[in-house]
Amino acid sequence: MPVVEESVVIARPPQEVFDFLSKFENIAVYDSSVTASEQIGNGPLGVGARGRGTSKIMGKQFDWTTEIIEFDPPRRMVSRSVEGKLDFTVTLALEPSDGGTRLTQRIDAGSGLGGVFGKLADSLVERAQGRTVRANLETLAEWLAEHPQS
Repeated sequence: MPVVEESVVIARPPQEVFDFLSKFENIAVYDSSVTASEQIGNGPLGVGARGRGTSKIMGKQFDWTTEIIEFDPPRRMVSRSVEGKLDFTVTLALEPSDGGTRLTQRIDAGSGLGGVFGKLADSLVERAQGRTVRANLETLAEWLAEHPQS
């Protein structure tokens, strides 16, 4: 099972970072593999809330639906795929650090990303996604520095 885990320090308080990350529509702002994302319905964010989107990974496009399975503001949020070809869980862990927030993102993906690429591609996909996640977190840190939440 491919696992990608990367961290970044963001010059914003944990609650502000959590508030931004917990909005499904913001995923496409900083995640270069996501071309569209939105919340399903208009209910409150929390356990059971769902979002959908489209990702492009290694030239292939995938639609997905996720559900929040853990919601502990401003420390932790976990979502897992519930529909689509990709089987994955995304964990976002936040902690105060150097006057800002250390954000750690962990992605646990099903072997072969649901059979889409096959088991032999796991290590290739894992390395490529590691680079993408690192770049996405850096983009997120820069974006939040330039766009303080009010």
